[in-house]
Amino acid sequence: MDDRKKGLAIAVGGGAVLLLVVLALVGLATVYTGAYNIAATEEHTSLVRWALDTTFRNSIKSRAADIQPPRTVSPEMIAAGANSYKQMCEHCHAGPGVKRAEWASGMRPKPPHLKDAAAGWKAQEIYWLVKHGARMTGMPAFGPTHDNQALWSIVAFVKELPAMTPETYAALGDASSQSGHSTPATQNGRTKR
Repeated sequence: MDDRKKGLAIAVGGGAVLLLVVLALVGLATVYTGAYNIAATEEHTSLVRWALDTTFRNSIKSRAADIQPPRTVSPEMIAAGANSYKQMCEHCHAGPGVKRAEWASGMRPKPPHLKDAAAGWKAQEIYWLVKHGARMTGMPAFGPTHDNQALWSIVAFVKELPAMTPETYAALGDASSQSGHSTPATQNGRTKR
């Protein structure tokens, strides 16, 4: 390699290192000065929204890849999932013919309407998300307070949402679960095993 090519290679390498240092300094300045507005009344910038959405999806997909969903889903499982969904999820994620709670509209990111979003997720991915939650989204982890059977029931119900009519949705579950009171299947907020 002649001296001219070596000089060009050094200049390009030095320029790349300098660019990385500048980007790191801008990032640190943004973090330490509070320059990025985190208010829930403002949408994220396109770049930040893309980064968060992409990380969210890829993180769940990679962690849920080895989870095996139940082989069969019974009507009783879906009904149990409806009770839990209406008690714990409906206020943020809505339901067929039911709007999300007004306060949930101020969340960023906005919780998706699962009637529309559920079809884009595999059962094991929904299970992982329901069990572990997601940081900085408002999605709680239900794994510490619910057993696997209860979690899979929620998943079974959520997977049914895209094809569900408002009438079917209203008929599933019971009134006590919608009011936030414990159902016979729960005790102290924890599903019986």
